[in-house]
Amino acid sequence: MVTPGELEDYIEAHTTPEPENLRALERRVNLHLLYPRMCSGKLQGRVLSMLTSMISPLRALEIGTYAGYSALCIAEGLPPGGHLDTVEIDDEMEDFIRHEFAQSPYGERITLHIGDAGDVLPQLAFATGFQPYDMAYIDANKRIYLETYEQVLPLLRPGGFLLADNTLWDGKVLDGESRDAQTRGLMAFNDFVVSDPRVSVVMLPLRDGLTLIRKNS
Repeated sequence: MVTPGELEDYIEAHTTPEPENLRALERRVNLHLLYPRMCSGKLQGRVLSMLTSMISPLRALEIGTYAGYSALCIAEGLPPGGHLDTVEIDDEMEDFIRHEFAQSPYGERITLHIGDAGDVLPQLAFATGFQPYDMAYIDANKRIYLETYEQVLPLLRPGGFLLADNTLWDGKVLDGESRDAQTRGLMAFNDFVVSDPRVSVVMLPLRDGLTLIRKNS
């Protein structure tokens, strides 16, 4: 019988390799940072890059930068003139992130904002004259995923896409008795968005779950 690990290895072997700077970034994450599993990694990174290329957003938004891997994948897929605003709450990550952006040919496409998304997003909206985003990616505090979704959705244009990471949470979202705050937050988010008439939703069993959300109007 094929194991999940063997299947994942086969999938990665048949996926276009990531750029060398991203391989090096993932190695540094595993060597120097806590919670390295938070780094998107090759397969999800290639999916993010390809989805971004398909959506072709001129303005993209990310909530939860961590080490910058996913931001660089999104930036890689941006069209000429495209730009990504990425928001990270942990100010201790700033030097690491800025170093990684500086090593990438796509780093100049990204603006890093350090702070709580609840504070940063209104400032971004005002500073840009309330120009809508074409695409957003959420990979932040799972306890308040639904609140973050409600903050981000109004910033998207009609027809824009929102991608939400970790929506399967190692299958813990199936445990209706769970009292874990992160699991409960993701369950509330999943249950809400699938019935939200403002959007259309597809959940993919990619890595730890990736939900694709299209804003209808």
